[in-house]
Amino acid sequence: MFKKIDQAAACKLLNQIISHELIGVIKYTHYSIMVTGSIRSSFESFFKQQATESLSHAQLAGELLTNLGGYPVMNIQHNIESQSHDVEKILHESIEHEETASKQYTEFFNLVKEKSIYLEEYARGMISKEEMHTLEMRKMLKSFR
Repeated sequence: MFKKIDQAAACKLLNQIISHELIGVIKYTHYSIMVTGSIRSSFESFFKQQATESLSHAQLAGELLTNLGGYPVMNIQHNIESQSHDVEKILHESIEHEETASKQYTEFFNLVKEKSIYLEEYARGMISKEEMHTLEMRKMLKSFR
C-alpha cells in the first residue's frame, strides 16, 4: 500500500512537522512560564497543556516517519523568543504557530490522499486539532477587545 506514496517526500514533511511541533513545545513552555498578571493561572495551565500536546504530536509524527523508513533529524532552527510576554501578543503568535502546523498537515494529507487510509486519517485528525486550537485561541483573544 505504501508503494504509491512518495516516501522521501513524506519523510521530509514529517521531519518538518516534528521540528515545528518541537518548536511548539519550547514556545508554549516558555509562554507558560512568562505569562503574568491576574489571568496568569488560566493561561499558564493552557500553555502547559499546549506544550504537552505539541510533544505528543512530535512523537507521533516521529513514529510515522520511522515506520516509513525515515530518520528523524534533530534540527530546530527558528527564532523562538519574540521578547514579548503580553498575553494578547502571545496568543497572536500561537495562532500563527497553529496555522503553520495546519498547513504542514494539509500538505502531508495531500501527499497521502487516496494512497493510505491510515496516513490520510492521521493527517485529517491533526488538521482538525490544529484548527480547533486556532479557533479556541481566537475566542480567547476576544477578551482583549
